[in-house]
Amino acid sequence: MIINHPLLGPRDAQEFTYLGDASLLNRPDWQAEDAAEAFHDYLYLRDNPAGEHRELWYHEQGDRSWLVVTRNTLTHEILKVELARDVAKAAGKAAQ
Repeated sequence: MIINHPLLGPRDAQEFTYLGDASLLNRPDWQAEDAAEAFHDYLYLRDNPAGEHRELWYHEQGDRSWLVVTRNTLTHEILKVELARDVAKAAGKAAQ
């Protein structure tokens, strides 16, 4: 599988480490009333979708960047690759 890194271009997936669901970027508010329940769900509950899914990948054998890869889990087709920092910044701006 080839991942088209936004900065470095096409790279073999063996250079990367898969780190799970990209929803991990959306950490719960630790000061909320339901923080304990929210963190339990954040840490332990995961979906295992068939089809399009956003995932976190770490470029371990390269520039050590974090990526959000949108991938079809049935076909392994990569639909979109973004730097995780850009995704997190955009989410922060949307929340304001």
